[in-house]
Amino acid sequence: MLQDALFFPDRQTRVRAVALPAAIVAHAVALAVLAAAPLMRMGELPAIDVSNVIVVPAPPATPLPPPKARTGNPGARIKARRAPVAAADPWRLAPVAVPEGIAEEAGFGVDGMPGGIEGGVDYGADAGILAAIAGDSFFAPVGEPVEPVVRAAGDVKPPRLVKRVEPDYPALAREARIEGIVILEATTDVYGRVVNVRVLRPVPWLDEAAIAAVRQWVYEPLVINGRPRPVTFTVTVRFVLK
Repeated sequence: MLQDALFFPDRQTRVRAVALPAAIVAHAVALAVLAAAPLMRMGELPAIDVSNVIVVPAPPATPLPPPKARTGNPGARIKARRAPVAAADPWRLAPVAVPEGIAEEAGFGVDGMPGGIEGGVDYGADAGILAAIAGDSFFAPVGEPVEPVVRAAGDVKPPRLVKRVEPDYPALAREARIEGIVILEATTDVYGRVVNVRVLRPVPWLDEAAIAAVRQWVYEPLVINGRPRPVTFTVTVRFVLK
């Protein structure tokens, strides 16, 4: 009797108990898929007409208020206006008297200076005061020596050389192995500068080089009786191959 009182579910009953919840879940999933299907469709978007776009301009900027005038500034300058000056009436001006003639001023004339020497003097310089002070040499032509040229001989010694420029050895003379002594005659001015050179004894291909060098030499001015004098003297230039 105890076995009759106990209840044992059979296998079919257990299958039904599991199938019912599974069916409910399957129906719920199917309903969700059907509801989301319209949202998942990819449709074409309508084209946008650009011509219908309206551009709205920005409003104009609000102008700034004008600056306030400064009041009570102690450093400001006040320009004073000048009162207009009334023009003088022409009829009130005094008339200007025009002289009938111009009086001659007393001064130097053909009659001479009062208190001078009657009849003038018979001495003086033809060229004026400068010629009387400096002498006729003041008006000597430019380029001509004021003093005559002195030749170095006897008691007159040649001037002392203070600046010497070595001559350039010509290339042709160097290749031809030419050596020698060129004798020149040079003339200096009152400042000791060489102003004239001439050849006394030439050496082929060496004369021009010797003359070009001597023209650049400077001598001490020759002074005779306290005055510088131009002088002419002999110069020798030696060319030696090394």
